[in-house]
Amino acid sequence: MDRRALTCLLVVLMNTCFADDLTYVSEYYSKMPQKLSKYSWYGTVRLHLFKVPEDTVLVRWLLTVSKVSGSNCGDHNVTIHFRAGAPPVINPLETQFAKNTAFFPAQNLTMMVNDGQNITFFNVTNPVAGDWFVVAHLPKDDGKIEHKGFSPTCSYFFQPQMFVRRAIDMPILQTNVPLQQSVSSPDNPAVLKFFVPDYTSQLTFHITSCSTDNSTEKDCPILMTLGSATLEESSMRMLNCTGKTACTASLHTPPWEEWIRITVESVYTNLSTAFTITANLTVGCKPKSTGLLGDFFAQFGANATSLMANNTSVLAGNITVLGESVLSNGSGSSSRDPFGNSCLRNQPVFREDLDVVSSRFAVINGPNITLSSEAPTLISLNLNSLTDSGGTLIVDLKLNETNLTNANSSVVACVTAQSPVLSLNDTQTCTTAFSQGHYLKMNITAPQAGLQIPFPQAAWWYLTLQIVCPQNVSDCGTVSGTVMTSVYLTACIDDCGTYGECRLLRSYGYLYAACVCKAGWSGWSCTDDGSAQSYGRQLTAALLLTLSNLLFIPPIVIAVYRCYIVEASVYLFTMFFSTFYHACDQPGVTVMCIMDYDTLQYCDFLGSVSSIWVTILCMARIKDTFKYMLFMLGTLLIAMSMQLDRRGLWNMLGPVLCAVTALVAAWVYRGVKRRQCYPKTWKRWLFYLIPGIATAVIGLSVYVFTETDDNYYYTHSIWHIMVASSVVFLLPPREKYKEPWGWSQKYIFCGYQICKNEKEELYTVT
Repeated sequence: MDRRALTCLLVVLMNTCFADDLTYVSEYYSKMPQKLSKYSWYGTVRLHLFKVPEDTVLVRWLLTVSKVSGSNCGDHNVTIHFRAGAPPVINPLETQFAKNTAFFPAQNLTMMVNDGQNITFFNVTNPVAGDWFVVAHLPKDDGKIEHKGFSPTCSYFFQPQMFVRRAIDMPILQTNVPLQQSVSSPDNPAVLKFFVPDYTSQLTFHITSCSTDNSTEKDCPILMTLGSATLEESSMRMLNCTGKTACTASLHTPPWEEWIRITVESVYTNLSTAFTITANLTVGCKPKSTGLLGDFFAQFGANATSLMANNTSVLAGNITVLGESVLSNGSGSSSRDPFGNSCLRNQPVFREDLDVVSSRFAVINGPNITLSSEAPTLISLNLNSLTDSGGTLIVDLKLNETNLTNANSSVVACVTAQSPVLSLNDTQTCTTAFSQGHYLKMNITAPQAGLQIPFPQAAWWYLTLQIVCPQNVSDCGTVSGTVMTSVYLTACIDDCGTYGECRLLRSYGYLYAACVCKAGWSGWSCTDDGSAQSYGRQLTAALLLTLSNLLFIPPIVIAVYRCYIVEASVYLFTMFFSTFYHACDQPGVTVMCIMDYDTLQYCDFLGSVSSIWVTILCMARIKDTFKYMLFMLGTLLIAMSMQLDRRGLWNMLGPVLCAVTALVAAWVYRGVKRRQCYPKTWKRWLFYLIPGIATAVIGLSVYVFTETDDNYYYTHSIWHIMVASSVVFLLPPREKYKEPWGWSQKYIFCGYQICKNEKEELYTVT
């Protein structure tokens, strides 16, 4: 079945999935196919971002993986991950995360890829509106270094397509306003929505007055589902009302400033059930009214600039700033009440954007915050922008032990998304209506606590802190203390450490950051040292890869001795840049870069191919004029080819074939002209040409077929040694009328001029 037929069938199925009581429309979104890669770090995945519209009742992804392969590719599994609100945090390599890192595993599925196309569907009913991320990758990289053109071409392309069915006239449930609805079968649910304002502490739904066709029973044979699917645990609440005359569902601290979906289904197939649904909400602790922003800057005056630039701690007088209660005395002077009389103390915070996916949340009156055991303190963090979900949220807390008035008490903190935890205790699990938060605790013995959340959900986040007393609360009284807070959004945790590099990635217009590790280190932030290379191992690799290039000194000396000055210059160029390129290319701390890495790599690749080019042409023994012309023309073409594709197969294969063709033509010409094999001596073949060719072939085989990430330092060193050794064997002997390079007693009168025999005989070969 082709893709167009599947698309048409999918649209038909979606049009018959829900009742006709509401008006539904279907929408279709597609992404371009992208080539998949084997997983080695997060940058090797293919990330797709979809926008699910409001009031969507069904999302169906059509996932297509196409295999475009050569020979001996085999079958592979493609793993696909889904997450709402932020990119999924995945761990295919099963490495360890850094300390205090918290995340929830993403939903995933695996597709077996055979020949041709492989298609599968992934459905989500009542999905949460907003950003959905789909990530795909092949199994983990086996570490084999594949050289372009020498390895089988196995290409896998992944294309996700999203089909959306949404209601355009979904009923809105109002507070304390009964709404009558009816359902007839599980396939025709009643779908409603309710908007939750800020500072809602509890939301309750009541279902009453149930009546079913052809039944005298007054119970409610229905199933009620609250919330929208995010594929995370506890993202929806289900309640079975069967056997009850009235049904009530309560949500503690539901998501603020969000729409909540209510889905009601009948347990009967062909019977209609009518019911009445009512919503009641309780608004808990609201902050006091805030002052004008203009008053805020007017009060600080010149300090406002320094506040934003340096995060200096200042006090506001006679105003209320972002929910902070400030009292004024009768003399006109002001004094700030650290607690106020509210049951929830909002701490004023401003956000300072530093860079891409990098922001700092500074407490205006901090960073030290005074806490109490009487009521929690709330810090609101605005991470509602899509760009914020591509970084890492860092929370660092430190308790001032000297200011804690009760040494047996503890400071409890909860970090949650969408809604805060409004009541804290010593056994708190930081659970809200539809999500599980992150729990932190500090006391005298452990005064510090930290939390790292990679790829935080794009939403408002809340940090709630409160001092809790020991089990015997009567012995506690009112306890106060001070906590120093540091909250910021960064691209990578600790900038990926010593053995990692933080890279900014882009998928279409979405930016996110990830760590690429080196020297055997692994993990999300390059903190897993399970397979890390020791310093001795790194030093050995650096010395082998650099000092092995010194094997080019014998070819340089021999070339100079035999008057091949141009060839010797090329070998010297190759030795120099190969040495310092590999000194700069080390993955660990044993690194030395004398110039830009890209420049070193380009010169190394250029010198390597040019050395092969001039060596084979030198073996052809053609006239100097034509030889040097080919040297220059070939080197310029090689330089151009390197600029187009530095790792292309024809960068090396093209010059080798051209040079070998010229070599064979010259040797055949001489052999036919002289009517004997050329070179004519068997010693030349046995002791020079055959060992030189064998050495070059062995080196090339090691380079192409055996190199991996683990053995690179010695297999590539073998390649250096073999190539340099082959040049020693393959360089032809000195021409008959050219003396060895050096000073001769015969020409001592020449002074500073280097003299030589200028006599030439065309095509004279020894």
